[in-house]
Amino acid sequence: MLNNIGLPGLLLIAVVVLVLFGRGKISSLMGEVGKGITAFKRGVKDGSEEIENADDTVARDITPEAEKDKV
Repeated sequence: MLNNIGLPGLLLIAVVVLVLFGRGKISSLMGEVGKGITAFKRGVKDGSEEIENADDTVARDITPEAEKDKV
């Protein structure tokens, strides 16, 4: 269905959207989309750093020496 939309069709859609919403509304919407993309990238970066830091923590045996001898 979408394979048949060419450049003239896309231009027509863009003009209709511009007429319906106006330039100001579209620019504010694109600004919000940009902020969302930035927040997503920051979240992915923070998540990957958290995973890398989790690999650095190694499990240690904290059983007292007297208890280890009994086992």
